[in-house]
Amino acid sequence: MRNYTDENRQILSKVVCNRCGKELTVESGIVKEGYFQGNNLFGYFSNKDGVKHSFDLCEECYDKMIKSFVIPVEEEEVKELL
Repeated sequence: MRNYTDENRQILSKVVCNRCGKELTVESGIVKEGYFQGNNLFGYFSNKDGVKHSFDLCEECYDKMIKSFVIPVEEEEVKELL
């Protein structure tokens, strides 16, 4: 869950893990710890056609979620973070 300080949703003030409720560290609009941001707009042939879901998970909850996958996530090391 994200909170912003302005109407245009440009300045991030707070991020809370949707699973466990942990408040993540945010300084000057930047999240200062690992987290996962999920966004999906469901399209045709789904039961949620035209509905957008958005959520945030702290790194610990993300790790718990992917451990339950039958097929592991694909990992790739990135040398430069922008």
